[in-house]
Amino acid sequence: MSRPLSAHRMEALINEWLWQEKYWLPPGVRWQDIEIKEGDGRIPLPRDLIYTLPLAFTFIALRYVFERLIAFPFSKYLGVKDQIRVRAASIPKLEIFYKQNSRQPSQSDVVNLGKQCGLSQRKIQTWFRHRRNQDRPSNTKKFCEASWRFVFYLVAFTAGLGSLINSPWLWDHRECWRGYPKQPVAEAHYWYYVLEMGFYLSLLMCVSVDVKRKDFKEQVIHHIATLFLIGFSYCANYVRVGTLVMLVHDSSDFLLESAKMFHYAGWTRTCDSLFVVFALLFLVTRLVVFPGRVVYTTLVVSTEFFQPFFGYYFFNALLLVLQALHIFWAYLILRMVYKFVFLGKVERDERSDEESEVDDEEEEHEEDGEECSWQQRKGTINSKLASLANNCVLNNLTNQRNMNSRLPKAR
Repeated sequence: MSRPLSAHRMEALINEWLWQEKYWLPPGVRWQDIEIKEGDGRIPLPRDLIYTLPLAFTFIALRYVFERLIAFPFSKYLGVKDQIRVRAASIPKLEIFYKQNSRQPSQSDVVNLGKQCGLSQRKIQTWFRHRRNQDRPSNTKKFCEASWRFVFYLVAFTAGLGSLINSPWLWDHRECWRGYPKQPVAEAHYWYYVLEMGFYLSLLMCVSVDVKRKDFKEQVIHHIATLFLIGFSYCANYVRVGTLVMLVHDSSDFLLESAKMFHYAGWTRTCDSLFVVFALLFLVTRLVVFPGRVVYTTLVVSTEFFQPFFGYYFFNALLLVLQALHIFWAYLILRMVYKFVFLGKVERDERSDEESEVDDEEEEHEEDGEECSWQQRKGTINSKLASLANNCVLNNLTNQRNMNSRLPKAR
């Protein structure tokens, strides 16, 4: 009897603390004021988002099936090839250090490991480089991940655009706030919200096993901010402006993933063309449309319809976090555009998987270095042989002159 009572008290305490009207509703508006009759539409409730958790696990299962039955055969059809890497020799002490201490040992660690294993520092460094390359994801794995995200973003953008094409707030952003907060939500917009939140939750769950990229921290922040943004905007009935935020993001993401797919397949021209289209669309939607229309309407236009409250500040703070990430990624994209314009092609993804490019370059430089050193040694030997030959010729000529000079005297 005590357990249900304590649970009831805890629930009442949470409701009293978390669901205070001052957090979620404009001043002067109460929960009773936004209730609508059954059949007039859906008013967003926090319990509606409980479906996002099983949806996230469903997305993970679908992704597993999709990558193996569709993406993997498709990668072979497009000609995706995995680089053959040199496997590191089996050295238990180095393997233990690699797994328990660090993948990139310091100079002092290299010296100590060299003494323990009886190997030179260069061989220790080469072993760790080969060992890191062993753990790098293959092009096939990266292709499968990109193809899964491409399919979702394309479907989400198409479905989102179809559900919003006849919505008045898509064309007039003042309609986002007319009648707020008593705004019924259509079923299509509700499922648009739930599916997007479930997908980003699945990405956050899989972030530790996915390909780790240079912007790993920014990606985690993006996923968390997106989940908070979707969840809070639904509970606070910012659904209208929330659908615009999701549509803007989905509009360019599928182009980026398709460019990655063709990059891994080696279709350079197709990849470069898609990347240029993506870059233009990203810069327009994320640096012009998003701050100029969406953020502006939440920061400025909304104050014409209600006084700012906690939800107003929290929602706009999340939007500004997303905008800061947009600026960061725009910087990376502009760097790639610079390479495309001045170098003739996009040499590599600025958000490429961590350490992979460095290791490849080191390995190539190592091979080039060995070739260059051999060429240098060969050149040195040739120069010495030439010098020796010249000296021999000079000696012969000198001896010949000396002999000729002595012949008249002998006569």
